[in-house]
Amino acid sequence: MKAERVLQFGPPNVISNDDLPRPTPAAGQLLVRVKAAGVGPWDALVREGKSGLHQQLPLILGSELSGIVAAIGAEVSGFKAGDEVYGATNEQFTGAYAEYALPVARMMAQKPKTLNFIEAASAPVVTVTAWQMLFDYAHVAAGQTVLIHGAAGNVGAYAVQLAKQAGLHVVATAASADLDYVRGLGAERVVDYQTERFEESVAGMDVVLDPVGGDTQQRSLRVLKPGGILVSVVSPVPETTQKHYGVRAAFFYVEVTTARLNQITELFDSGKLITDVGTVLPLEEARIAHEMLGGAPHKRGKIVLSIAA
Repeated sequence: MKAERVLQFGPPNVISNDDLPRPTPAAGQLLVRVKAAGVGPWDALVREGKSGLHQQLPLILGSELSGIVAAIGAEVSGFKAGDEVYGATNEQFTGAYAEYALPVARMMAQKPKTLNFIEAASAPVVTVTAWQMLFDYAHVAAGQTVLIHGAAGNVGAYAVQLAKQAGLHVVATAASADLDYVRGLGAERVVDYQTERFEESVAGMDVVLDPVGGDTQQRSLRVLKPGGILVSVVSPVPETTQKHYGVRAAFFYVEVTTARLNQITELFDSGKLITDVGTVLPLEEARIAHEMLGGAPHKRGKIVLSIAA
């Protein structure tokens, strides 16, 4: 089978297109004939050796996938050969950029019937991330006001949709070209971060969702009301800083599970969530996909690798 591997950590040109034997599922795993694999910023961190998950080389990149179950390992229930599925590979976030993958069954689910394989592969990690930010960590309640950064991005766009459906007042930040798109997702107010500093006009937030980090995270602490919470998937906020501002903060790594994916599937199939697929490339152009992660031009929305096997 073809697979996109890294034999050493580094820039996109360390990715090699290799021929490997088709793997065999161990206990708790599925063998999936991969139809598409999502490409996300965490993949770049894995490639660079900066993910913090201590991956062993050589490794196959990729964590999000959709495809067809080809075989089932021992101790797996709820799946059968021929099932169309989507989800994440494993806790190491590796193995999806290949014609066949071995995802952990408890991180997979039946694919939404309303999505094709490309759309389905674009969704698992980012939808669950947005879900967990809002409901597992911020514990949002209807009527609260949330500031969502990067609202045209892959996590942010789902967070806006989920927050609106949960009865929240949604304030968002986005680039000039994406303001109308974010309003269309359900944001009541969108701040153009290219022309305005959000902290100069936003205040009293119950919740801030931070998929951006850095200076944006630091400035966000000022717009929370006392006791409000900032939830980040980029970096933690030191406790001393939280106390200084009188706010709370949470940081986490996404945990994709069958149960969470089943909830997401219901939202897709009922028309309550929409995907935003951007650039689609063949598997062998994984290097180009990673150059796009690093700033090379691409369409707004999720980058996805299409796999023809």
